[in-house]
Amino acid sequence: MRALRILLIVAVILGGIFVAVDRLAVNFAESEVAKRLQSQQGLAGGTDVSIKGFPFLTQVAAKHLDQVDVTVEGVEASAEGRKVRISEMTAELHDVRVRGSLGGFSDATAELATGKARISYEDLSKASESGFPVAYGGNGKVKVTGSVQLLGREITRSVLSSVTVVDGDTLRVRADEVPGEGLPGIEEKVREKTDFDRQISGLPGGLKLEKAEATKDGLEISVTGRNVGLAG
Repeated sequence: MRALRILLIVAVILGGIFVAVDRLAVNFAESEVAKRLQSQQGLAGGTDVSIKGFPFLTQVAAKHLDQVDVTVEGVEASAEGRKVRISEMTAELHDVRVRGSLGGFSDATAELATGKARISYEDLSKASESGFPVAYGGNGKVKVTGSVQLLGREITRSVLSSVTVVDGDTLRVRADEVPGEGLPGIEEKVREKTDFDRQISGLPGGLKLEKAEATKDGLEISVTGRNVGLAG
């Protein structure tokens, strides 16, 4: 019995040491991956990486990570030649295959990725061709306000617009209706300024836009993809 107790104590101690080493290793890896993302992407904001699953060391040996959660701030994408800043982007990467060592991986591929990106209304305004200010309009709509010249008069209108995703890479903003007050041609003039499509590029390969929702904090975009490539 005494020998059994000693074996159990030793097993508990070794198990504790393994857990401690495993947690130190995962913390180091998370920090290194975050630094690389920050440097390579030229991110203006913070980067947070959380590697899920236990034990971590066996995942490293297999070069297969169950799940990696990533949060990045200040991502710069491109919208038809115009830079558009993504305030924050969060992603859950599942079944990640890694080539090379984790601290210096050459590339990685996630079998499945889901996440959300948020674009502020100020940055959405800059992405529009007219530069008309875009704001939250309530009930999942955005409000676009601007002026047009018609028959020698400057006419200001605010319209509530819906934002949808087209073809997995394009944001489409369309006014639900334009108050015309019987003036001929006013709807066409206003829509020339308030309605626009913007194709978003610069996201990791395999990642697609899925849905857009206007909130008081900005435009939230759901993203998803399979076999999403991450450069090392």
